[in-house]
Amino acid sequence: MLYPVFLKLAGKRVLLVGGGTVAAAKLAGLLAAKAAVTVVAPEINPALEKPGVTLHRRQFEAADLDGVWWVVAAAPPDVNRAVQAAAEPRGLFVNAVDDPAHATAYLGGIVRRDDVTIAISTGGRAPALAGLLREGLDAWLPQDIDRWMETADRARAFWKEAGVPMERRRPMLLEALNSLYEKK
Repeated sequence: MLYPVFLKLAGKRVLLVGGGTVAAAKLAGLLAAKAAVTVVAPEINPALEKPGVTLHRRQFEAADLDGVWWVVAAAPPDVNRAVQAAAEPRGLFVNAVDDPAHATAYLGGIVRRDDVTIAISTGGRAPALAGLLREGLDAWLPQDIDRWMETADRARAFWKEAGVPMERRRPMLLEALNSLYEKK
């Protein structure tokens, strides 16, 4: 069983091991999270050459993990294994992309709309299934989810001020969301 979590990586050092297209695909999400990304790989795809990204064109070294908060290994399995072995004694989780044997953390399919993020995991067993589920959820989510968030923000502020107990808030929020679609 996995424990789902969302990481606040803004300003945190993140190591991305690997320089190919898979690493480039992972970089976009790390930069969106405002992580301070360092890429280590003997060969680096030009797509990884982004402003603010530190590039080291060489083999991974255990010292690359010093001061790092999160590790993404998007390299061949032997390199991912070395990354995981060096990360373990440092207490670092490693997302070894499409390599569950060398991963201590998995990234799932992600749906982002406004400030709503939904992550889907198959425990590393079926990334394609996670992708299909992501596409389905993305199609299902309301396009005006920003209105839902605004409604929830206003309601939460009122509830906190009024001391409304947690167990009463969810039904009240559902009522407020339903009122967004009532015909006048």
